[in-house]
Amino acid sequence: MPITGKWIFTAAMDVDADKDAIFNEVYDTEHIPHLSKVPGVVSVTRAKLDTLRVSMGGETKTVDAQGKPRYACIVELENPDVLVSPEWAKAVDAGRWSTHVRPFTRNRQHTLHKVM
Repeated sequence: MPITGKWIFTAAMDVDADKDAIFNEVYDTEHIPHLSKVPGVVSVTRAKLDTLRVSMGGETKTVDAQGKPRYACIVELENPDVLVSPEWAKAVDAGRWSTHVRPFTRNRQHTLHKVM
């Protein structure tokens, strides 16, 4: 599916191994639905890090992902102000995310990209 938002926000993180099941369950059943309802959010997609093998310069390379967060969430936005809106602030703390998941995440990385 093509990107239709004008901005891309990513939130990547790791989660403690013993919290992996609740992390994925809450992300899929609560966190994404809450974020998706925020005005200005075009789409929300989750991703899990995988081995990257790519051909460049005539050779195939395996890119080391050591230290990179295992999970990522990609959010298409109409504009970056969505991230500081009251609706966003409410959505990121809704449900069990702030109490049952966030405390067990680490290696958090956030980025914002303007679609060209």
